[in-house]
Amino acid sequence: MAEIDYSSKIPNNVNLADDRRLQRALESWQPKFVEWWKEMGPAGFQGDEVYLRTAVDVGKEGWAHFGHVQMPEYRWGIFLAKPEENRTIGFGDQKGEPVWQEVPGEYRSDLRRLIVVQGDTEPASVEQQRLLGKSAPSLYDLRNLFQVNIEEGRHLWAMVYLLHGYFGREGRDEADAMLERRSGDPDQPRILEAFNEKTPDWLSFFMFTYFTDRDGKYQLGALKESAFDPLSRTCDFMLKEEAHHMFVGASGIGRIIQRTCELMNEHDTADISAYGGINLDTIQRYINFHYSVSMDLFGAPKSTNAATYYSAGLKGRFAEASKDDDHELEHSESTFLTIDDGKIFEETSRALNLVNDDVRSDYSEDCGKGVRRWNRILADHGVDFEMGLPHLGFHRGVGPFANVNVSPEGVVLSDEEWAESAHQWLPSEAEQAFVSSLMVPVYEPGKMAGWIAPPSSGINTKPVDFDYVRL
Repeated sequence: MAEIDYSSKIPNNVNLADDRRLQRALESWQPKFVEWWKEMGPAGFQGDEVYLRTAVDVGKEGWAHFGHVQMPEYRWGIFLAKPEENRTIGFGDQKGEPVWQEVPGEYRSDLRRLIVVQGDTEPASVEQQRLLGKSAPSLYDLRNLFQVNIEEGRHLWAMVYLLHGYFGREGRDEADAMLERRSGDPDQPRILEAFNEKTPDWLSFFMFTYFTDRDGKYQLGALKESAFDPLSRTCDFMLKEEAHHMFVGASGIGRIIQRTCELMNEHDTADISAYGGINLDTIQRYINFHYSVSMDLFGAPKSTNAATYYSAGLKGRFAEASKDDDHELEHSESTFLTIDDGKIFEETSRALNLVNDDVRSDYSEDCGKGVRRWNRILADHGVDFEMGLPHLGFHRGVGPFANVNVSPEGVVLSDEEWAESAHQWLPSEAEQAFVSSLMVPVYEPGKMAGWIAPPSSGINTKPVDFDYVRL
């Protein structure tokens, strides 16, 4: 495995210079990407220097360095984790056989679809967040936003490399199409609906990076198990970068809750909106919305497509090796939650058909860990309030609960009951407008907006008042 070559026009550790055809194709795509970045990337900050990390190695130690750089000059590239010697397929019908270094003809269409869907989410989130810099609560947060955006751009590069390198003209056309679609565009929207939603404020951004980027963690983790080794090694490296995105969300929400508690205690009231803070019940409603929308990204719990991908070795489960079964699932059963005639119950099915639900279940458990950490903040401040995740069936658009009225507690409701109570569980337009009204930028080093607490530490041992973005 080569070290990352930064002398090349496209930084890479895949010996791109040895494949002139592929190199020319990617160098032809590169200016299209830069043009897209300038048009749809962070608005208003393209000429400012940002304290960004850049990958320098794919090993476990010393993998990145930090420095100020203008975002259009960032060295996006193609980085794969080091190959695992004698790696074999870990699941499905071909379990135990050597992994593939090329795409088998019979799986070409399915693999391309998996890569395109994953790749399409990366530029979509950049587009959703492009205006947030204009209302950043601090330079620290502004820098973290841009780091997330930059790395989503690199994750797009990761998928585009696979499309160009292994799928011929069809792959090149798909790579071009990912720069032509636009988040929320009525004519050319992004593939997954969650990536057509707006991210209008920083509370939404922190929710997105906690919940929706966590879906990315589990989707990438499932693709990391793939028998197609270049895809597996690409996802392995992407997961390293994805961890920062989830940290931004988890710590951001925690800092908002901390500041809300401080204002509540200072003014002895639960409603601190008059003092420039975000009420706890508002935060809970944002949790309900973003968690439920992100759950839809896992698809229907019972899925023949997911079963086909699993049996073929294309996409496994998160942390496949840790699962206590035969990793073939042909003869085992599992249960999933469904609804019929207004009653929620568990149904038994072949475990192979419930791969989506297995991954979704791991995701939900992981989401709960952050909620417990936020509740410790509440307890530490003596505030009698607990955050929680809504029921699996709440506010769903995919699967057996799609368009069914289920309360956060799991109670099935009539249309009238839902209409009367939905404002208690989902952000209203007025509530979203209030949150937006708080989004006034704070660009002085070390200063924070009044609705969020400062972080406990800076980035890469730098102080909180470091000039993370040089405006």
